[in-house]
Amino acid sequence: MSSEELQAIELLGRVRYGRLATSMRALPFLSVARHVVIDGRVVLRMHSGFGYHSTCDGTVVAYGADNFDAAGPGGGPGSGPGSDDDLWAVQFTGTAEIVHPAPGQRELFGDGPARVNGEPFDPAYLRIEPHFVSVHTLGFDASQPIRPHSVI
Repeated sequence: MSSEELQAIELLGRVRYGRLATSMRALPFLSVARHVVIDGRVVLRMHSGFGYHSTCDGTVVAYGADNFDAAGPGGGPGSGPGSDDDLWAVQFTGTAEIVHPAPGQRELFGDGPARVNGEPFDPAYLRIEPHFVSVHTLGFDASQPIRPHSVI
């Protein structure tokens, strides 16, 4: 593995959820998923009730995660690979495949939600064999003023 791939996997371990991106009937879509890394591959747990796992099986997908919500304004202590004020995002692009993790591997995910859009949560699992990995960081200087944002 390259140093960027190792860094991306290490960062991915700092957050629990990310977003799976692909297209369905020629339209792009995003879905929230829980992730773990098993044998250098990203394994996702998602709700099977939407059928997204079937749509993604055998296709190229992107999976991204970041610390944007965990960090405070302008970053946050211990949030990134450079200074303590870095925000980061990682993306894994590769072929997705439906998998059936062993019981010990399923335990790595922890408890799932009780319900998804009012339906009982029914897990499905996808493994992504990463072909492309990227890491992006946003570094902030402590002297930069933090400006509140407004909603229009």
